[in-house]
Order: sequence, then C-alpha cells, then structure tokens
Amino acid sequence: MKGLLLLFLPILLFSCIEASLSNETIKPETNPYDSIFVARPEFVADQFDFPVGKPNAKGYYNAQGFKENNHLGDDWNGTGGGNTDLGDPIYSIANGYVAQAANEGGGWGNVIRIIHKMPDGSYMESLYAHCDSMLIEKGRLIKRGEQIATIGNADGAYYAHLHLEIRTTVDMPLGGGYSTNTTGFVDPTWFIKNH
Repeated sequence: MKGLLLLFLPILLFSCIEASLSNETIKPETNPYDSIFVARPEFVADQFDFPVGKPNAKGYYNAQGFKENNHLGDDWNGTGGGNTDLGDPIYSIANGYVAQAANEGGGWGNVIRIIHKMPDGSYMESLYAHCDSMLIEKGRLIKRGEQIATIGNADGAYYAHLHLEIRTTVDMPLGGGYSTNTTGFVDPTWFIKNH
C-alpha cells in the first residue's frame, strides 16, 4: 500500500499544482458589454432594418455609399432633396445598447453609437451622425425600429442627411468618416439587406 501511495503521490501533486496554476493564469477575455446582454438577452440583435423610412428606407436614397470617395458609411437623404428631410425621424437599425449620444462638434455634430450583440456572440456597432436632435441617452437599451434622433445638418455644415456607419470592431475612435482603410467597417446597405 505504501508503495502505491509513493507511486501516485507525484501524479496527484502535479495535478493539484497544474489545476491551481490554470485557475490563476488562464482567464477568458470578456467583452465589457457581455454583462449587459447576459442580464437582458431580449436585446440581442436578431434582425436589422434601415435607419430611415422604416423598415426599408422608403422615401430615401443612399446619396454616397460605402467606399464611394473613400466613404466609411452611407449618407441617407430624403428624395425631396436639399433640407427637405431636416427633422425626419432616425430609427435604431437593431436591438442594442447606447454607448454614446453626444455632440462631437465639427463636421460630426450630434453622434449616437449603438452596440449590437449578435446571436453568435459577436458584436457590431452602428453610428448615426449629423443628428439634429437626440432622443436617447448613453446607457439605455433600445429596440429595433425605436426612434433615436432626427436628421440634421451638423449645424448647417451640410444639407440635411444621416451618415450611418456599421463597424465590426466596437469602440474604435470616431475617426473622420473617410479612409482608404476600411478595416473594422462594413457596407451598411449590404449588411442590413443580409441581416
């Protein structure tokens, strides 16, 4: 019996040390938004709609699409042209969590950023810029199709329109809206039509 104990003691000790080390050193990475969506799974984004003329952009057109002139989003304008869409409603494209609702100044104006958890556990972000008024606040959970803002013109910097970006990497710096590098961005119209 003593011989068996001596034989298995090193194996038992090694297993205990290995288990102890693995509990201390291996920690799964978590997204800071995980706890929000675990507590409220009904806000996972299972479908996407267009942000204007809901649900399919009726009465609007994409005046400057993704990658056109190195554009990182879509510019949605009313079919009436000019400022005819000033004050029109903007809707959340999907269920999500409002990560930002603030005036960024300059050419951005009022900006809303919404984090969307996908059914597969990945995250996306939708960004709505040049808003005239914002109807939601940071920290709020929101449903697809809920009005979040109205179309603006960044305090007269442009004709009224909505600049919409969909980012596959959440919480990136705001950026400039234009770039030859599209890493972390996806074509909004393509994405909405396919989801």
